[in-house]
Amino acid sequence: MLKISEIKTKEVINVSNGERLGYIYDFELDLEKGTIIAIVVPGNSKGLGFFSKPYDILIDWKDIIRIGNDIILVDPGLD
Repeated sequence: MLKISEIKTKEVINVSNGERLGYIYDFELDLEKGTIIAIVVPGNSKGLGFFSKPYDILIDWKDIIRIGNDIILVDPGLD
């Protein structure tokens, strides 16, 4: 069994381009079914200014290829 606290310490890697997406900071849940729908990884700022806002990257649970000891491999089709 894997705990949420353990998952949050693993870096998320996009296997299609090798990009390091960061670390999971939130989850999207289906409370009726008791399942995880997606993981949320913080995105980069769109601009370089002080007022630029970061955007979140939602990765569907089905797009997770493998959860390893140190990393989570995903293929979210971001390209």
